[in-house]
Amino acid sequence: MTHYRPVPDSLTGRDRGFWAGRWFSLKAALNGTLHTVRTQPNARIELVALFLVALAAALLRVSALEWGILGLTIFLVLALECVNTAVEAAVDLVSPTYHPLAGVAKDAAAGGMVFAVLASLCVASAILGPRVWQLLTA
Repeated sequence: MTHYRPVPDSLTGRDRGFWAGRWFSLKAALNGTLHTVRTQPNARIELVALFLVALAAALLRVSALEWGILGLTIFLVLALECVNTAVEAAVDLVSPTYHPLAGVAKDAAAGGMVFAVLASLCVASAILGPRVWQLLTA
C-alpha cells in the first residue's frame, strides 16, 4: 500500500514568509519557462515568431490597441506551450510505458497548441495583412 508523503515546506516555499515565498514562486515559474524554451523546439520557433511579429508591428506602426492584441496573442501561445510541456511531463511521469489514454492526453494538449497557433495567425493576418498588402500594391 502506498502512503502519501507531503512535500516538505522547504521545497514548496511555504515556510519562507510572504515576500520570500513570492520570490520562490517567481523563480520556480522562470525555471519552468526556461525549461520549456530549452527543451521544446516549437517554443524556440514561437520566440522567433514573436520577434518577427514585433519587428513587423514596429515597422508598420500598429496602434496601441493592436500592440495589445498582438502581445496578448503571442504570450497566450507561449503560455499554452508551457502548459503543453507540463502535460507531457506529467503524463510521462504517471505513464512511463505506452497507454492509449496517455496518448490521448498528450495529443489533446498538442491539439490545443494547434488551435492557439492558428488563432495567432488569424490575429497577425488581420492586423498586419492589410498594411503589408498596401505596401505591396503601392
